[in-house]
Amino acid sequence: MLNVGVIGYGVRMKTFVGALLATGKVRVAAVADPDEKNARAHAEANGVTDAVFYADAKTMLENERLDGVAVGTRCPLHTEMAELVASYGLPLFLEKPVCITDEELVRLSALLPTMEKKTVISFPLRASFMYRRVKEIVDSGVLGDIAHVQAVNNVPYGRGYYHKWYRDEAQTGGLFLQKSTHDLDYIDHLLGDDRPVRIMAAKSKMVFRGNEPAGKKCADCEKRDTCLESPDNLKDFYATVPAGEYCCFAEDTGCEDSGSCIVEYESGLHVVYTQNFIVRRGAGKRGARLVGFLGTLEFDWVSGIITVYHHFEDKTDTYDINAEQTGTHFGGDEVLAESFVTVMEGGESVAPLSSGIESARLCLAARRSATEHRMISL
Repeated sequence: MLNVGVIGYGVRMKTFVGALLATGKVRVAAVADPDEKNARAHAEANGVTDAVFYADAKTMLENERLDGVAVGTRCPLHTEMAELVASYGLPLFLEKPVCITDEELVRLSALLPTMEKKTVISFPLRASFMYRRVKEIVDSGVLGDIAHVQAVNNVPYGRGYYHKWYRDEAQTGGLFLQKSTHDLDYIDHLLGDDRPVRIMAAKSKMVFRGNEPAGKKCADCEKRDTCLESPDNLKDFYATVPAGEYCCFAEDTGCEDSGSCIVEYESGLHVVYTQNFIVRRGAGKRGARLVGFLGTLEFDWVSGIITVYHHFEDKTDTYDINAEQTGTHFGGDEVLAESFVTVMEGGESVAPLSSGIESARLCLAARRSATEHRMISL
């Protein structure tokens, strides 16, 4: 049985640890989290009852004999915790985004010689059944060489980025790093050896803005009966909507509510990607259209459908993979968990450290481009 330590046992780690424990090869031996009460609640929800709890990660690493460490802290600590785990030479599962500043990117890149093969980045989309099936089709040559990529992420559950702590961009690095880090990663992986060389981006804040006082909470709002974003009016949409959330129409909401980028690759190919956090219910969509000379492929994680249009035949292939999209994050978490076990046993990672670094590099450049209104060379 492999002994794993967890640094930052929040909601995300509860999901991932559940997948990790389901492998039957792992036990959570220790947890480091300053909020022990919350961490214990998540651990107990996973059936973890015998772990040793610590207030800080360094003390845990000094006192425990571990086979690997999973890091699920808030984003500003990801690089620091990765450096700490690397100093002990332990296999690492690292939550995305791997960093949120250019300075952290440099520090994390310095770990590549020792941690590239010892790290699994939390990129469940590239590990999902949908993506792996798409990759098989693309690699088969049925589309010809990919000439254009149009990718979209319409996020129907995006209210948390304005009501909760995610609204603080100092904690998240912004929504390119929070969301498109996944999408730009799978696109980059799909294109293989072709490398991104330039990026241009734009972002907008058209809905989740306003002049309500900073720090105002829904529970204290006189408009809660009529506001479409109040917890009282969202009960039919969300199973549970916590009271005391922050107003998403206040002066301090932070975070754009839509963003787009164009990425140019060495071959001359360009990728168009757009995301927004305004849509709700059935308007949600996440996937891409891949255009080749011989055919076009469309896929959407939400619908579970892959469609291939043959350009020179009167033929369309449709693949419904909903039956295979079991587990969390479309089955990607289960693959990541198995990969982390493999890495702890000396094998290869499905999402090595370099994948997290390259995606963060693109997202940081997109954020800079959108802020400075100019194209950025990579």
